[in-house]
Amino acid sequence: MKLFKKTLLGLLAVCLIFIAFLVFNTLTLKSKQLTFGTIEKIKVDPLSKINFSNAIKIKTISPENAADFDSLAFDQFNIFIKETYPFVDSLLEEKTFNSYSHLYKWEGSDKSLKPTLFIAHLDVVPVVEANLSNWKHAPFGGEIVNDTIWGRGTIDDKIGVIGIMESVELLLKSNYIPKRTIYLGFGHDEEIGGVNGAMVMAEYLKEKNVSLEFVMDEGGTISQGLVPGIEKDVALIGTAEKGFVTVELSVALEGGHSSQPDKETNIDVLSNAIVKLKNNPFPARIPTVVGKMLEYLGSEFPFTTRMVAANQKLLGFLFIAVSESTPQGNANVRTTTAPTIFHSGVKENVLPPVANASVNFRILPGESSSTVLERVKKTVNDERISVEIGGNFITEPSKISSTETMGFQAIQKTLLEVFPGTLVSPYLVIGGTDSRHYGAITDDIYRFASIKLHKQNIKSFHGINEAIPVKELEDAIRFYHQLIMNVSQ
Repeated sequence: MKLFKKTLLGLLAVCLIFIAFLVFNTLTLKSKQLTFGTIEKIKVDPLSKINFSNAIKIKTISPENAADFDSLAFDQFNIFIKETYPFVDSLLEEKTFNSYSHLYKWEGSDKSLKPTLFIAHLDVVPVVEANLSNWKHAPFGGEIVNDTIWGRGTIDDKIGVIGIMESVELLLKSNYIPKRTIYLGFGHDEEIGGVNGAMVMAEYLKEKNVSLEFVMDEGGTISQGLVPGIEKDVALIGTAEKGFVTVELSVALEGGHSSQPDKETNIDVLSNAIVKLKNNPFPARIPTVVGKMLEYLGSEFPFTTRMVAANQKLLGFLFIAVSESTPQGNANVRTTTAPTIFHSGVKENVLPPVANASVNFRILPGESSSTVLERVKKTVNDERISVEIGGNFITEPSKISSTETMGFQAIQKTLLEVFPGTLVSPYLVIGGTDSRHYGAITDDIYRFASIKLHKQNIKSFHGINEAIPVKELEDAIRFYHQLIMNVSQ
C-alpha cells in the first residue's frame, strides 16, 4: 500500500511539474508583434476609382479552352495601361512577353542594392453564365454603387495591378527616384498556370542574371474574424505556397451488356480506389510555416490556444485535431486529396469498357509530387488500375521564405503604418500564385494583397458578387506607395 501511495504521489508530482512547465511557457510567450508610428495618409487621385472601374470592364478572361481566348480584350487592356499611366509608360523601361504580359524596370540610384519585384495578374476567371442572375451588378460592369466597386477582378487580382500602377504613377509624378531598382511584373495567364506570362518573365530575368531581394505577389490578405480566437484584423503574409499535382487513375476491364455484369465493373474498381484514397488521407502535421504563424499570433490567442502555441511539440496534436475539423484548417496541416473528375459510361445498358478519374492533391511543404504518386499507388494497391501523374501542370511546394529579412520586415512595417492596430503573421498559401515561377531568382517570396477578407466576401473569390469598397482600393494604393518607399531606403 505504501509503495502504491508513493507511486501515485510520484505520478502526481510529475503531472504537476508538466502542467507547471506548460503554464510557464504560456505565460512567458513573447509577442512577435511590432509597433510603428502611423503615417499621414497620402491623398489618392479621385480618378483612381474610375481607372479601376475601367479595368474591370475589360474582359481579360483566361479560359480553360485556348480556342476561347479573346485577344481583343487583352489588346484593349494594353491600350488601357499605356493611356492611363503615362508616367509609367514614358519613364520606366518596359518589355512585353507573348503580347500581353508586361515587365517594367524602374532603375534605382544605388546599384549595389538587389532589386525587388512586385507582381500581380491582369487576367480573371470566367463568369458562369448560369450564375449571372445571382450577381447584384454586372460582373464586367465596373459599377461604383454606394462607394463599392463591383465586378470580376476587384479582389482577384486587378486590385494588385491597379494598386501598384496607381502608386508608381503617383511617385513618378512627384519625381521620386528609388534607391533600389524595382521591377513590376503583370502576367496575363495566372488563372491557367502562368506558363506564357510569369514563367516567361522569370526565365528572362534569370537569363539576365537578375537576383532579387524578394518578390511580392498576391496570396495572403487582411483577415477579419477568420482566425479563430482573434478579434483583431490579421494581415497574413504568405511565406510559403502548397504544391499542385493531379494523379490520373484508369481501369480497362472487359465491358459488355448491363444485363450480365461481372462481379466488379470498371466503375466498381475505380470507385473503390477513390474510396480508399479518401479513407486514407495523408498524415497531418504542423508544417514549419504554420508553426511560425502560431509563434506570431500565439500571444494574441485565448489562454488555451496560447498554451498550444507555446508548447507546439507537446500539444501540437490538439491544434491538428481542431484544424482537421474545417476544410481551411485541414488544408493547413496535410496534403489534401480531392477527386475532381470521373469519366465512364456512354449508355445506360452498356458496361463501360474504361473508367478514368482525376484526383487533385495540394502538396504540403516537405512533400513532393513524387511522394504523392508513390503514396497513391501504395494506397490503391490494385494492378488493374493505371496510376500516373496527369493534368495540365505540376508545381512543387515552394521554399519557405524567412521572416527575418528586410523584405518581410518592410512589409510588416508598412502594414502597421497604413493599417494601425493590425496583427501581422506569416501564412501558408493553400492555392497557387504566379510567384512560384520566380523561385530560381530569389530566396524570399512574400504573398500579400491589400484587401480585407471576411465571412461576407470570402466566397466571392472565383464566385459571384466580387466587389471591393472604394476605401480599400485607396488603402491598397497607399500600401504599395509606402512599401516602395520602405524597401528603397
